[in-house]
Amino acid sequence: MEKLSEIKCPKFGSPTTSILKQYQTIHNGARQLLICKDCSNCFSETSNTPMEKLKSPISKIASSLKLRSEGLGLRATGRVLRSNKCTIAEWEKLFANQKETLMLYGFCHQFVSLIFESDELYTVVGKRKEPMESEGWTGVIMDRASRFIVEQKCGKKDSSLFNNVMKTVCKYVDKTGDITFLSDGERRYGNTLFELCSTELRTGKVGRPSRTLPKGVKVRIKNKGNQNHKRGRKRPKYQAPQREHPDTEQNLPDSEIHANHVEAQNAAIRRRNSTFRRKTNTYAKTKEDLQRTLDVHQIIHNFVRPHWTTGKVLSVAIGIISKPLTLETILTMQKAA
Repeated sequence: MEKLSEIKCPKFGSPTTSILKQYQTIHNGARQLLICKDCSNCFSETSNTPMEKLKSPISKIASSLKLRSEGLGLRATGRVLRSNKCTIAEWEKLFANQKETLMLYGFCHQFVSLIFESDELYTVVGKRKEPMESEGWTGVIMDRASRFIVEQKCGKKDSSLFNNVMKTVCKYVDKTGDITFLSDGERRYGNTLFELCSTELRTGKVGRPSRTLPKGVKVRIKNKGNQNHKRGRKRPKYQAPQREHPDTEQNLPDSEIHANHVEAQNAAIRRRNSTFRRKTNTYAKTKEDLQRTLDVHQIIHNFVRPHWTTGKVLSVAIGIISKPLTLETILTMQKAA
């Protein structure tokens, strides 16, 4: 928590700074002007933060983010706060840029073991197209135990989408030696993970060594649909799509192979993100707009809003930070170098 709120010189990143003086702003009260002891660079406490060069009241920006995170549309939020919808979208973009900083801080946490669930959502982006041609697909990766959203990426449902979400999973593979990845019928998650982080299994025998998932990494798929079709090869209901390391502990019962928790989370996203509303026309205009709303939702879900079952903020519950963050704190937090 202390590292997140620490002010560093925006020029060289030095933390050794001192207060030079204070100055008054129109809407946000007194602010500090600091000086770097190493390079003598003078800068405001809002330098390299979302509030840099913004004159709007921080309380108004936080209110717009709160309204949007509860499912209010962009135009409706503008009418409530008497602000232009383009201004609110720009505030969201600045806030969403803090995702990299916060998730990078989460990678520093030492996880013992993780069970990831994956699923996809769909909405309309721009004009209506065939579902497989639309950029409105969103891949969601969530930790089962804590409900911590690991990644949310949108785009066409092709290899690039699965690569984008699984690259983040690979970072967690490097941090812990015990990861279980579960999917309801979508095999491309496991195949992409195998392509990104598979290793050679050297047994000392003659011949080319076979490739396996890293030791401790398990991938399981629950194949949905009719398993009793007459034609073609029948797929087992539960299976591992790729070869796993022989030393990986196999302690996962079939009853635990599902993605029920992330599917419940997807229902919450449809309530809280207006771009996923099925009965209105508040769809995202572009892929970038949809990704912006997803990043805002992920930040608030992981670091700000208490979970309704536990009453605790998810990042606090798993020990990433010591106390919940407020929207105002994130808006005044420096971005990662």
